[in-house]
Amino acid sequence: MTAYNEADRLGETLAALADAFPGARVVVADDASSDGTAEVGHAAGAEVVTAPRRLGKGGVATLGVERLDAEATLVLCDGDLGASAAMLPALVEAIDRGDGDLAVAAFARKVGGGFGIALGFAHRIIRRLTGLDLRAPISGQRALAPAVVPAVTPFARGFGMEIGMTVDAHRAGFRIVEVELPLEHRATGRTAAGFLHRAHQLAAFARVYASRRHT
Repeated sequence: MTAYNEADRLGETLAALADAFPGARVVVADDASSDGTAEVGHAAGAEVVTAPRRLGKGGVATLGVERLDAEATLVLCDGDLGASAAMLPALVEAIDRGDGDLAVAAFARKVGGGFGIALGFAHRIIRRLTGLDLRAPISGQRALAPAVVPAVTPFARGFGMEIGMTVDAHRAGFRIVEVELPLEHRATGRTAAGFLHRAHQLAAFARVYASRRHT
């Protein structure tokens, strides 16, 4: 699980994961948060790895994955899902059924967001690089079969993580399946902070596209 300044929602997310995946190892990859995110993770009984400085989503997720068992299905998620994290076992079930090797959650209901520019750009990048027409190209809620993990790590930098993962998995011959789930997360909205967030996303998407278009 990746988290940056998610202390207010992380506890509820971890509680839902504990119920959904009893006995599973849960690692919180804390991207040098300043709000007590690491302390909330420890209090909930999770393993916490804290980056020494801001690494961005892809960098801190790579740190977290290095802690986990390479023989088990890997579930990735964001720290702000709250109680809706209880829905994530459906991704593992899709892999167990043989529906795909990389299962991606598509949110059943849109929450917040801007004008769809970043999402549309991500969709076009993936379609251009892979031919895939995905509904949720940048969803961070994913389950990976063990064989997929070495093909997609280390993850692409920052917010390019999900696009890079999808492209790398497809090129390695793995199948991507989307699963609609009633998930909720922190909405960025049409605010100055929200538009700045999406500007950072667009820059990361452009970087990952440039790094993979000639490979």
